[in-house]
Amino acid sequence: MSEPDPFDSADEARDIADVPAIEVINTVAVHLLSAAAVKLGLADDPENQLDLDEARKLIIALAGLVTAAAPEIGDQHARPLRDGLRSLQLAFREASTFPDAPGQGPGEKYTGSVI
Repeated sequence: MSEPDPFDSADEARDIADVPAIEVINTVAVHLLSAAAVKLGLADDPENQLDLDEARKLIIALAGLVTAAAPEIGDQHARPLRDGLRSLQLAFREASTFPDAPGQGPGEKYTGSVI
């Protein structure tokens, strides 16, 4: 009997099939949260990692995901994601030389103004 191929896509498909949707949504959201925090300069090397254009894109994607997924995942799971999103939105405003008008910041189209 041969060893299973670690790169067999059928095995990977079966593995992801066993993962609940809520876990996939939370994992993606945490990756977006983390990436946006790094791009906002909130990590180890802020001077070299600050990229507000990239942070804006990540925050908008996160806001869309959280807003769309909230009814499906329930308040218990959505609340911490909303809190993290709001923190990023406020950090973005603080890091901006010329802050967006209220309601015009990243993701505020989905969340409403964070001010």
